[in-house]
Amino acid sequence: MSKSIRDENLDKLFEAILELETVDECYALFTDLCTVNELIALKQRFLVARMLQQGMIYNEIVEKTGVSTATISRINRCLNYGDGYVTALERIGEKK
Repeated sequence: MSKSIRDENLDKLFEAILELETVDECYALFTDLCTVNELIALKQRFLVARMLQQGMIYNEIVEKTGVSTATISRINRCLNYGDGYVTALERIGEKK
């Protein structure tokens, strides 16, 4: 994560998220925190990460999701050089 946005308030938000125990609790918090459009964007990004992890190509992903190739490229870069998506996908049992 970029050091420029990390601070104690964001740490507290993430600590609160880690304390949630059910999907329903996550829905309750995230629908309070985010707009519907923000949640849709998050959902699409995570779906794209899953699709890339499954070996789908950009054209297939664009066709199935409508996500831009620029967004797919950014997510792919995060999968290859970052830790967040990879860790999350491994934790839900979706390994490369």
